[in-house]
Amino acid sequence: MNLPNKLTILRIVLVPFFIAAILIPFPLHYLAALAVFGAASLTDMFDGKIARKRGLVTNFGKFCDPLADKILVLSALVCFIQNGLCDAILVIVVLFREFAITSIRLIAASEGKVVAANIWGKVKTVTQITAIIIVFVMQITLEIFTMIPLEPALISDLSHIFYIIGEAALWISTVFCIISGVIYLIDNKQFISLE
Repeated sequence: MNLPNKLTILRIVLVPFFIAAILIPFPLHYLAALAVFGAASLTDMFDGKIARKRGLVTNFGKFCDPLADKILVLSALVCFIQNGLCDAILVIVVLFREFAITSIRLIAASEGKVVAANIWGKVKTVTQITAIIIVFVMQITLEIFTMIPLEPALISDLSHIFYIIGEAALWISTVFCIISGVIYLIDNKQFISLE
């Protein structure tokens, strides 16, 4: 197995540690979650660059790299719902898009074709990662503020403002998710013909 594929597998292996850091409440757990998320996101950046630079692009990488991205991002979004940090409708939209695109990939694979991610898929992933990082930064800031003796009303107001900012960032990334999904469907319509 080549290095880019190992990095892709590492990204998947990091997901349970990432989920634990989000869901298990300990001091600065969001900071720990962000550190794991950052490490996993860096593997996404490096695996593709290394594969293209060294000529190590494989069908495994074309299929598993976007799958690893989906696992990481969807894990964050589902954990955000559990912690009251994002809207469930947003996550349902993202899940619908991901299931639709994965279904097309599976149909293509059954016909012996591997459909790689396009530029819009990469834009979607970057905006999702950016939005998730924004949510983490807001929560880390809030965690730090709760360690300082501040008025509870101020903490409550900050929490509300941070929620709105995080939700706005996540919805912007969801718009890119929808755009990339529509473009992906159009580009691969031959795999969803009703005939």
